[in-house]
Amino acid sequence: MTDNALKAMSNGGITPLGYYLDEEQHLQIDEKKAPFVREIFQRYADGEMIKSIIDDMNARGVGITVRMKKKVGKKAYEKSLDYNNVRRMLSNRKYIGEYRFKDIVLENAIPPIIEKDLFEKVQKRIAVNTRAPAIHKAEDLYLLTTHLFCGKCKAMMIGESGKGKSGTVYHYYKCVNAKKGHSCDKKAIAKEKIESAVINAVMKKIMDDTLMEQLSYKLYDLQMQSNSILPALREQLSDVEKGIDNMLDAIQQGIVLESTKKRLSDLENRKKQLEIDIAQEEIKNPLLTREQIEFGLTRFRNLDISTQRGKQTLIDSFVNAIFLFDDYAVVTCNYKDGEEKITFEDIENSELGDYIKNKPEQKCSDLFAFGDPIGTRTRVTAVKGRCLRPLDHGAALLCGKTAPLYSKTKGIIP
Repeated sequence: MTDNALKAMSNGGITPLGYYLDEEQHLQIDEKKAPFVREIFQRYADGEMIKSIIDDMNARGVGITVRMKKKVGKKAYEKSLDYNNVRRMLSNRKYIGEYRFKDIVLENAIPPIIEKDLFEKVQKRIAVNTRAPAIHKAEDLYLLTTHLFCGKCKAMMIGESGKGKSGTVYHYYKCVNAKKGHSCDKKAIAKEKIESAVINAVMKKIMDDTLMEQLSYKLYDLQMQSNSILPALREQLSDVEKGIDNMLDAIQQGIVLESTKKRLSDLENRKKQLEIDIAQEEIKNPLLTREQIEFGLTRFRNLDISTQRGKQTLIDSFVNAIFLFDDYAVVTCNYKDGEEKITFEDIENSELGDYIKNKPEQKCSDLFAFGDPIGTRTRVTAVKGRCLRPLDHGAALLCGKTAPLYSKTKGIIP
């Protein structure tokens, strides 16, 4: 097996999607399936969730080939993609041409399917998602995971769900410290309310033409600063063109020497080389005009925010962090001075607020926060030997208050 590894030959196992084994047991690109691999990497890098990608790929009949050991009746078969398949695929360094076996690492030993820049972008997103608690459990449900933080203790707020006695599933965000160590008293908040309020706040900014224009100028300047090679080449080209003009002026004035001709020839050759270098750099790292950047920003207005992917793209592109306090939230966007305060009224009037808005008696001052969902905890307390039970936990969920207790002898105990 070590000898195989040194020759970059297969040592068994499942052949990665997008590859096939040739007669010499080397991995070669399967041109029919490699485009699916590139699509999976790009979609994940763009913010789409693994579950959504899997559902689409399986619907299109994309699967991995599983080769059984040579036994009678055992043949290779196609297996549908699942979460573990895709998760391992996104971290598989074979896709950038790297062969690994134990302590043997061979660079460029396998034909690469994925560019290294795209692969590293995917690894960064995986690292963020790995640090976020319970993201796999909530990845297709909770848009604000890794963005939403408790305003009291600054800890991350994570997605939770629970099923009520009627079978209704409740979704909400809860502070990690309040959930695990009980070191924070921040109440949970209904998922739909805070997500809708944040999306509405971001869409309001995107619809601001003045803001989009300002952002386009800032992004253009940032683009020029980040690419130092192209401006330097263009500056050199400008100097060379000035030198050529000076030489031509000297020739027109009758100053024709062997050194003048040689200098002019050298400058002409240098100009040609710089033009080639600039063209190659523009292809490798194309620079956008300020107008192109503004056009790209305004295209976010056309996102279909009725879909999970559209909402996630919007939030990941513009939102840096959200800090949730008792009666307001602060949304910070991915640009300087990009901060907006969402008040209690903003959240109340968000897209999914009709139910609570029409029931004023159920409002509270904690952004419609509530405790654990119905059925996830039974609160039974004994007072002077008498067993007490919650009077109406369901009503308490809607207003964020602890359910009152009921005693046959004392009635309702606040």
